[in-house]
Amino acid sequence: MHKPEGAGGSKGGIGRYLFGLVLMCTGGYLFLSKVIVTTGAFSRGFGIGTHMYSMGSGGFAVTGGMILIPFFIGIFMIFWNSKNLVGWLLSGLSVIALIAGIIVNIRMTIMPMTAFDILVFIVLMAGGAGMFFSSLKSFDSN
Repeated sequence: MHKPEGAGGSKGGIGRYLFGLVLMCTGGYLFLSKVIVTTGAFSRGFGIGTHMYSMGSGGFAVTGGMILIPFFIGIFMIFWNSKNLVGWLLSGLSVIALIAGIIVNIRMTIMPMTAFDILVFIVLMAGGAGMFFSSLKSFDSN
């Protein structure tokens, strides 16, 4: 007779799996709710070959406007001839560069927390992960 299997096809137990998942998600949510995400000034650009704010080491900064120039040219080329591979490449790479520039300029800071808050986050995430992954292995309940 076939016995029903638990999480991950093992005999580990679906209860431990779900409870561990809930603990991990709760700890992760509480931790991430203390993180503040802001953006830097993309108009200053993101540096290539140098630090973003210092231009003394020979690099240069790519601004959002500089990225839009090849995008404009690529869109023009696509509308002129939709089968133009260079136009598609210029447009696609410009969009990728614009998205990368936005991501590069994201700043994350953690709000001040008490030691108790940090311990709660660690216990929830690590304990939940322990229960979650232990449920994936077979164990005998006796």
